[in-house]
Amino acid sequence: MKKKTLLNIILILFVLSFFVTPLGYEGKIALNRLFASSVELIPVSAQKKIDFDWKLKDRNDVQFNFNQSEGKVVFVNFWSSWRITSTAELYSIQKLYNDYKDKVDFYIITNELPQPVEEMMAKRGFDFNVTYLIIGEKMPFDPEVIPSGYVIDKQGSVVASQTKGANWNSSEVRQLLDTLLAQ
Repeated sequence: MKKKTLLNIILILFVLSFFVTPLGYEGKIALNRLFASSVELIPVSAQKKIDFDWKLKDRNDVQFNFNQSEGKVVFVNFWSSWRITSTAELYSIQKLYNDYKDKVDFYIITNELPQPVEEMMAKRGFDFNVTYLIIGEKMPFDPEVIPSGYVIDKQGSVVASQTKGANWNSSEVRQLLDTLLAQ
């Protein structure tokens, strides 16, 4: 076999591995993490205030009102365990959560059942608290846009957002959170 033919076969097998093996799934997650978008910092003139009066629930179906976070810096993220972009994004959220969990209120929200979510989190080593949607409940964000994330300041304005896979563990987001917490 010629060297060029052998290299072509190896390349084809490598590409096929992304479609038919677990290596492919993990490779897609790695590529999404590598090419994650930066978070959009929203100019003051374009910031919108949210309504804090909406309900969520914990893994045990205990409902609570989001207004418990009024006057605090808040991070909100909508995700699904079966979406590659969501899974990739959660790695950066976990790092942010590790450093800010005692200072920022995190709402990492899904509309899935707890069992598959907990299995995925255990497999990936995520330990943040997951919040669950109450279907039909009014809310200030579109829960169908997945993944999507938002940073809300103490006055209730959305100051940063991203509606596709993002790197939330960036120096810009950390600097933003530090600034918001100091106010």
